[in-house]
Amino acid sequence: MDTYILGLESSCDETSAAVIKNGKEVLSNIISSQIEVHKKFGGVVPEVASRKHLENILIVVDEALAKAGIKKEQLTGIGVTNRPGLIGALLVGITGAKALSYSLGIPLIPVHHLRGHIYANTLERSLDDFPYLCLIISGGHTSLAIWHNHESIEVIGQTLDDAAGEVFDKVARALGLGYPGGPVIEMLALEGNSEAISFPVAQLGKESFDFSFSGLKSSVLNYLNQQAMKGLKVNKSDVAASFQRAVFKALEEKIFLGVIQYGIKTVVLAGGVVANETMIAYLERRGQKEGVSFVYPGSILCTDNGAMIGAAAYYLNELGVQADYTLNAFPTAIIE
Repeated sequence: MDTYILGLESSCDETSAAVIKNGKEVLSNIISSQIEVHKKFGGVVPEVASRKHLENILIVVDEALAKAGIKKEQLTGIGVTNRPGLIGALLVGITGAKALSYSLGIPLIPVHHLRGHIYANTLERSLDDFPYLCLIISGGHTSLAIWHNHESIEVIGQTLDDAAGEVFDKVARALGLGYPGGPVIEMLALEGNSEAISFPVAQLGKESFDFSFSGLKSSVLNYLNQQAMKGLKVNKSDVAASFQRAVFKALEEKIFLGVIQYGIKTVVLAGGVVANETMIAYLERRGQKEGVSFVYPGSILCTDNGAMIGAAAYYLNELGVQADYTLNAFPTAIIE
């Protein structure tokens, strides 16, 4: 019997609904982005994001069902992001999921946002040869984990301060490049010299899998301030390229530390920063030398989207993971 899972994602500034058939086939994936709304603020404003989710949630659900060509009565489960994220934003999605679950009498399946990012990869390929090393990098998260199986994801390292994507946004703002920062920095860096400026990579110990990007951020800001005080012109392309390379080095160091320590030769990448093609090329060059392969989703599945939540929900439901109507939202939570 076919299963149809509706995945709802509203953890930050995308309102998304998707219909996933049998855990693999994306019948629809509707994403309503708020980037243009938040651009004028230079970043996501939680209260504004929550209001936009309220406006969009029913619209994206209706569009997802229509595009999938099914009626809501055919749904067999509702997967929804309930952590981590902006509380107000999460609650919009959870409330909608509860209403649908109750009215249709079908399971309500809570999904960790980062688990969703990892499971975006299952929509484009078969991933059953566990374990995998996973790097999740986005605007709010930078985590390294061992994906043991569909039941267990073990986080072995995470950022101690700023996330990688967050630092991209802050450096872009300091350079006057606007929001979001990742795409504009990557484009600008293509014109720059990545070795022009020596920005630091945090050293947290040879055995540590954790990340730290606040020092790198401060170093870039200090460099820009010093150049301004000296009346010197800043080559923004060189700054972008040098900064970006420092981020890549930090990620590379922890990935291959994990590869060596755990003997895992396949690395799964997930999250918005994975849309950075320069980063992918950088990591794959090292991987080719050491016999390590990288898998990652297409760009649309790197962003926050309902399809990844629906995919993760399918496997969780198979394991019997369901919630009652007391399901709540949490701003922070480690992957389970």
